[in-house]
Amino acid sequence: MPLPDLRHGAAAWGHAGIVLTADVYVSVLPQLYHDSVRATARPVLKAVRGANRKIGKARETT
Repeated sequence: MPLPDLRHGAAAWGHAGIVLTADVYVSVLPQLYHDSVRATARPVLKAVRGANRKIGKARETT
């Protein structure tokens, strides 16, 4: 989020300065990033595991 948006958010929420708003974002963003990475990785890992199973089965039959 661009800094000017944080400033406007601080004003809209009645915060005297951007520090409180920035502190909120700094505390929330790491969890959001973590959740996003997990959600993105889940289908990728599932696909890789499926491919590995297929490769393993192909090796067993040869």
